[in-house]
Amino acid sequence: MNKTIATAADAVARVKDGAVIMMGGFGVCGIPENLVAALRESGAKNLTLVSNNAGLDDFGIGTLLKNGQIRKMILSYGGECRVFEDMALAKQLEVEWTPQGTLAERIRAGGAGIGGFFTPTGYGTLVAEGKETRRIDGRWMVFERPLKADFSFVKAWKGDALGNLEYRKTARNLNQIMATAGDCVIAEVEQFVDIGGLHPDHIHTPGIYVDMVLRGPKYVKPIEKLTLRKAASYV
Repeated sequence: MNKTIATAADAVARVKDGAVIMMGGFGVCGIPENLVAALRESGAKNLTLVSNNAGLDDFGIGTLLKNGQIRKMILSYGGECRVFEDMALAKQLEVEWTPQGTLAERIRAGGAGIGGFFTPTGYGTLVAEGKETRRIDGRWMVFERPLKADFSFVKAWKGDALGNLEYRKTARNLNQIMATAGDCVIAEVEQFVDIGGLHPDHIHTPGIYVDMVLRGPKYVKPIEKLTLRKAASYV
């Protein structure tokens, strides 16, 4: 089954107002750049996004926020995006803060069909408000529900026409688990390979999870915080 799709615009065409979308990536590493740009152009609004963070003001999810397309964000960190900060403080955006490990486990649980789990993370804080708590093995735990989405946008290094994906190093981040938790999984890849061109041990997401695969036409790959080491002085 050939799952390739020609353009990012075609890939996001089925996203309707009010959709819940998972966005892979960590900071601006391993994010589905082309799908995000196409979603912005589509104008779909009242979206709920599940992401580790909110991107940057002028790159990634920050551009969707600036365009007024997002109603709610479920995330662990928003500190690098000023537009997210301003909208959250002005209560123009619904925000569900989730500790990073808990966020990853909620997504994994959603993909695995698990009904939820207890974790000590967040007990006694605002994160636990309104949630069931239970004492287990002498520790207080908070019950966390799984996360699923209408769509998962993921970014891989290599992929084939069947949707088999290989991620590159840390760009695997949340992409791999998000590919299991979306009703429709759209993957963009940097390189297409022939079927059989991926070593079986290097397939991180089997094609059975993927509905569409797109070869991204270009990637900016900005550095979120450029830090340079000062030249050593030998005087």
